[in-house]
Amino acid sequence: MPPATVIGAPAPRTMTLGTVSWAYSRSAAVSSPTCLQPEQPENRQPDNPRKVSPVRLVVQIPCLNEEETLPAVLETIPTQIEGVDEIIVLVIDDGSTDRTVEVAKQHGVTHFVRHARNRGLGRSFHDGVQRALELGADIVVNTDGDNQYPQEKIGELVRPIAEGRAEITIADRQVHLVEHFSRFKVIMQKFGSGVVNRAAGTKLPDAASGFRAYSRDSLMLLNTITRFSYCMETIIQAGNKKLKIESIPVRTNPKTRESRLFSSTREHVMKSAGAIIRAYIMYKPYAIFSLFGGIFGALGLFLFSRFLILQLQNNPGQHVQSVIIGAVSWVLAFLMVVIGITADLIRTNRMLIEDTLEHTKKMRFGRDEYVPLNEEQALQLNLPVGTMHRRPPAPPSGGGGQPSVGVANGSAVVPNPTVPVADRSVNGAVPLSTAGPTADHRPVDADVAASRAASTGR
Repeated sequence: MPPATVIGAPAPRTMTLGTVSWAYSRSAAVSSPTCLQPEQPENRQPDNPRKVSPVRLVVQIPCLNEEETLPAVLETIPTQIEGVDEIIVLVIDDGSTDRTVEVAKQHGVTHFVRHARNRGLGRSFHDGVQRALELGADIVVNTDGDNQYPQEKIGELVRPIAEGRAEITIADRQVHLVEHFSRFKVIMQKFGSGVVNRAAGTKLPDAASGFRAYSRDSLMLLNTITRFSYCMETIIQAGNKKLKIESIPVRTNPKTRESRLFSSTREHVMKSAGAIIRAYIMYKPYAIFSLFGGIFGALGLFLFSRFLILQLQNNPGQHVQSVIIGAVSWVLAFLMVVIGITADLIRTNRMLIEDTLEHTKKMRFGRDEYVPLNEEQALQLNLPVGTMHRRPPAPPSGGGGQPSVGVANGSAVVPNPTVPVADRSVNGAVPLSTAGPTADHRPVDADVAASRAASTGR
């Protein structure tokens, strides 16, 4: 299989990243656009766009002072993967104070996310995913800059996603085989994975592994909040959103340094437990608060029953303490019920917000999604402004004819798949104002729209 290339442009040039190489090309000009026409049967999107569209893989590497180990990571990223047409490497610099960025540039990396100060692995993952989606990623692989994961296995990691068998793939480090893991750490890793699996409804052997692959669609649904680490939270979210997750066994590389995420196993356990509980409460608050409400309610019932039995037996003493503690327990049980109802309403509201956020992501990053019509396009199609309409597909690679008109941020744009992703202004599209001297499809103002509507009887 030849090196991965961006399909659809003449005279590709090759770009090298250590042993990672890919080709890209730039279109010299964009032909004159045509007006957006109503969707015709022959213009409908294919059932599976990946059958005809190139698959783009983005390998993102969060780094914090990794100048010594980063070269080994970059040099072991595969140059070609079955089912993948293009490989892009993205380095997230999380406030490094050494030469991490310079080393990455020396190895040919051109895509970066920079943090002026350290923001944590969770934030680095979040920002990396946003950038990967902007680059048009179909699959995103996350690995670490300390070279603990075998990048040679990236092909096996993405295969279930490329074949449509899974939406997320997580590498199983087989922690019992990791030499530098103590017996206590192995037990805690398995215990933590069990807790996460119970919260997410999954059966993953290694929930803490950061060597993962995500499909584009899954990233549209996941929203990370925890800044310590994204590993547990994304699994719980994915499990509760019924995403298909698979696991593949790998063997980790020898240890190169101590972890910078935490200073001790105790700190790791505490922070991970907090992230698990927070994520679990987000999706199943009724389970948590119903449990505590039931415990306090049962305790109060026991104490009141004890008081009544002792009173009926004429047992000496007033036993006021049973009444007081029982009353406090029932008050706490009532509060747990009220908080549970409130939390469940918040969960419902969160689901609605996430649905809106999903549509927002698809409008921002989607290539074949529905987009709102601006005023001029609405006039042409005799539809209300803002009506959602399918973005017309780009012309086939190497084919003739005029490109269709798309929409992004309320303005008409011309899809141009031959322009490298890094140079595209909006999801692979070039604004009409830059498409050439013949492109004059500017949005019309309200007065012009009203006059046109009056002249046409609409």
